Amino acid sequence: MIVKNVKVFREDKTFAEGEILIRGGIFAGVRTEGDGKGEFIADEGEEVMDAEGAYAIPGLIDLHFHGCMGHDFCDGTKEDIAAIARYEASIGVTAISPATMTLPVPELEHILSVAAEYKKEAETGAYPGGADLVGINMEGPFISPAKKGAQDERNIVPCSEEICQKFLDASEGLVKYVGIAPEESGRAIEFIRNMKEKVHISLAHTNADYDSAKAAFDAGASHAVHLYNAMPAFTHRAPGVVGAVCDSEHVMAELICDGVHIHPSTVRATFKMMGEDRMILISDSMRATGMPDGRYTLGGLDVDVVGNRATLVSDGALAGSATNLMDCMRTAVLKMGLPLETAVACATMNPAKSLGIYDQYGSIAEGKKGKLVLLDQDLNLKRVITEA
Repeated sequence: MIVKNVKVFREDKTFAEGEILIRGGIFAGVRTEGDGKGEFIADEGEEVMDAEGAYAIPGLIDLHFHGCMGHDFCDGTKEDIAAIARYEASIGVTAISPATMTLPVPELEHILSVAAEYKKEAETGAYPGGADLVGINMEGPFISPAKKGAQDERNIVPCSEEICQKFLDASEGLVKYVGIAPEESGRAIEFIRNMKEKVHISLAHTNADYDSAKAAFDAGASHAVHLYNAMPAFTHRAPGVVGAVCDSEHVMAELICDGVHIHPSTVRATFKMMGEDRMILISDSMRATGMPDGRYTLGGLDVDVVGNRATLVSDGALAGSATNLMDCMRTAVLKMGLPLETAVACATMNPAKSLGIYDQYGSIAEGKKGKLVLLDQDLNLKRVITEA
């Protein structure tokens, strides 16, 4: 397939007029103005598409979300994962790393083993048309009751290397992030040092102060789950986890840019403070995404959804989002003032690098998987190309 007349998002984070060749599901060639390459010649019967000046960006990668269309990753069936993957691909998210909730350890092991089975079957073509399952983000159970948010406190346990290894084994390597609250265990630093070579350790649902968070990052923790949310506020005398992230340049941080979780000014300030190379846009979407307003569940807790706001029935706390990543990226550009190039990079390149899959995903480059999204000038979706 040849896609002509597009503004290609390049690895230097700029757009340039050009065309893209996709064959066998792989980017086989990319030509942009001024690179000296000739036009691509179509094989007999090969589709040639005039994209009419659309933006051509890599498929988005959501490395932290829970579900959509009435399904949750923690429902624990291959059919649920397949339904989630189909919806995500349909809106331009072509690689996914769903998040778990704080559930009993045996239940989490089962969910992870089902995901491992799904991935193996999906790679044989058993579930066509869906986003690629490239990882799992474990948001619990090693978190803080003080910042549990929409997590079920009854299932919180101290961080444990033995339990963590059970998760890694059950997922057959799919688990890429394990969240902890370092202040909740006297063994947190030891845990980080012993597990950091096996999986990214993230700070998640934590009430840690600056010193505790910085010690965790110095020990090798490398990721922050939905920055600002489910952690202490960032203030001038108590900078907390946010300040520790800022001072730890190896740490990458998630941001929920749905227009509900973080004020646009705070998003802009965070990019100025930490730099765009460390920011990862996520959706944190729950099963109500893509569905009508109503009552849903998240981690076994009841959630009311009105518009794009999801809140716990019990206490009104925010309970994930009801916005997919493509809409979060649009919001970041159209309502928060981020440059399009920055928002695209933070929803494609940065998550791919964090997940360790940038050799196959995250940019439009020869040899990578040919996952392509076309957007019009208003950032409306024109087409998602996953197989060509």
